[in-house]
Amino acid sequence: MYLMNIRSQPELIVALDVPELDRACELADRLPDEVTWCKVGLELFGADGPAAVRALKERGRKVFLDLKLHDIPRTVGRAVRSLAATGADMMTLHAGGGRAMCAQAAEAAASCDRPPLLLGVTVLTSLNREDLGELGVDRTVDEQAGSLGDLAIEAGLDGLVCSVWEAAALRARHPAARLVTPGIRLPDQETGDQKRIATPALAAREGASHIVVGRPIVQAEDPAAAAQTILNELRNPPA
Repeated sequence: MYLMNIRSQPELIVALDVPELDRACELADRLPDEVTWCKVGLELFGADGPAAVRALKERGRKVFLDLKLHDIPRTVGRAVRSLAATGADMMTLHAGGGRAMCAQAAEAAASCDRPPLLLGVTVLTSLNREDLGELGVDRTVDEQAGSLGDLAIEAGLDGLVCSVWEAAALRARHPAARLVTPGIRLPDQETGDQKRIATPALAAREGASHIVVGRPIVQAEDPAAAAQTILNELRNPPA
């Protein structure tokens, strides 16, 4: 496993959740230099595929490829090798795909010339306890995230995706793991379809290594200023 130095200030990943590559590149070019990470998710990858990753890499950004792979182990392993060729620095798969799937993905990543970091998605931030019950999961969100997090790390993944509300417990259990927390909003911002949200400052206190922010930056009148506001809160969190 890749061992990281846990930062007191998480890194900001800007989610370029737009359907056109030109728009994504325009946004990336406007971001402050301090923002080194951009996320390519299903919407942008579905529109432009590997070209989206390569275009952002050409602009000097690290790419978090968030496709949440979930299939039989052999298929996911082969997908990891294919996607690694795009130059993505970090990518996601659903820890709910099971231990064998996660292990085969880790093995595939290790075999690449430039291995990407792999993150296991625990519980989506759009789900709560009631949603888990409808899926047949008789656990709290904390219990489910903890169980899937343990499975993913034991299978050889480099880190986890979780909400801020599970981050402290997962950080205590896996101190060397990367913890990426979506669902980040400032106090006065709309929640959208997220149910378990938190502020950048709380994410930092709870042990996140990276925070993912999309709509509050991408849909802002001034995306650069919005990103800078997030960075300022990470740098100088409110008391």
